[in-house]
Amino acid sequence: ASLGSPEVNISSCLNCINVTIKLPTTHIRNSEKLLSLLDIYEELDYDITLKTLDGEHKTPREKITEEIFNTVIEELYPNRNYCVSVMVTAFRSKHSTPSAWKCITADSVAQQDYHIVAIAGAICFSLMLAGALKCMHAGGCILQNKALPHMLV
Repeated sequence: ASLGSPEVNISSCLNCINVTIKLPTTHIRNSEKLLSLLDIYEELDYDITLKTLDGEHKTPREKITEEIFNTVIEELYPNRNYCVSVMVTAFRSKHSTPSAWKCITADSVAQQDYHIVAIAGAICFSLMLAGALKCMHAGGCILQNKALPHMLV
């Protein structure tokens, strides 16, 4: 039997990539219950191929214990593009299909700080604008409740 390709989602973190892996689904039933690959095979492993400008690098094979799990690829260069493909293998099955390539850029400290500065700046601007409007309202420049005296009109 051939193992299908796993479902892979990636997100960037500081000099790293967070990889979430969901095992391929099966169509095998036992007493009306849909069996997972973990139910069928005693031992499942996965390895990740990381594609960079320098070439492809494979991570060591790891044992799978859950249907959906995640792992982090660390010590990456910031602001560089990385592509990830995951392959699930079973001891009793020689046929495996790797996942489609997913690509992302690893975050850097500067990008993280930029997001914080941008949000803080937007909050400060909003507060200053609200304060200015409040002062103008109190001074009677906007949203006047009373009509002007007849002589001033």
